Amino acid sequence: MLCHDQHVNGVSGQEHPMKQVRFANNNNNSNSNSSSVPVVLTSPEPSDPTAQPVNQDNLGPQLKLLPLNDQIRELQTIIRDKTTSRGDFVFCADRLIRLVVEEGLNQLPYSECTVTTPTGYKYEGVKFERGNCGVSIMRSGEAMEQGLRDCCRSIRIGKILIQSDEETQKAKVYYAKFPPDVYRRKVLLMYPILSTGNTVIEAVRVLIEHGVQPKHIILLSLFSTPHGAKSIIQEFPDITILTTEVHPVAPTHFGQRYFGTD
Repeated sequence: MLCHDQHVNGVSGQEHPMKQVRFANNNNNSNSNSSSVPVVLTSPEPSDPTAQPVNQDNLGPQLKLLPLNDQIRELQTIIRDKTTSRGDFVFCADRLIRLVVEEGLNQLPYSECTVTTPTGYKYEGVKFERGNCGVSIMRSGEAMEQGLRDCCRSIRIGKILIQSDEETQKAKVYYAKFPPDVYRRKVLLMYPILSTGNTVIEAVRVLIEHGVQPKHIILLSLFSTPHGAKSIIQEFPDITILTTEVHPVAPTHFGQRYFGTD
């Protein structure tokens, strides 16, 4: 896959239509008892007791979920379980990150090509377009960097540090460093937990200030709340969000647990 550090000829090239994936929802239809229904916590946190699941129609096609299966559900369950050891937490988080990264790469544009096999036959395949990069929102976004590098060995990764102001509680940018030609690249923006969406909104604004178009940003996340996803999409309708679950209760302990600072 040509997703390592290479320049693009321009962003006006062929646009690859985003792959349609099933949006898992919590329909309580008596005819649907399959494992495609995501896990719903039986006791919502008191911080938002009235929160209800939403469907894809409310958020639009920009929000994409990984096709749900028992493997993903188990990883989600282990990550949410308060009794999970840190070793198991990191192991399962890395597995889930890898799945999200792989699907994120699948959203990138490609072109058809023909190659010759060792036996001399012609094979009709595809190759990904050049000119992609990753951007992690520190600190929890850094947990996703290795998963991206495991798939794209030489990919360039920028960083953004955003923290809430102690007085205003608004997101404030403290540090931003990108590849110099980031405006010509497709950006895989990494942030594992979308709670309010404020941090991501501020990060996207910084990328736009550096010339990146929202339609060239793919946000990779593990968990999202309905409010977080909706806030981002309302602010940037052209952005693509890829996650494994939309649920009113997000595992906000992720960063501290992953890096062992809980």
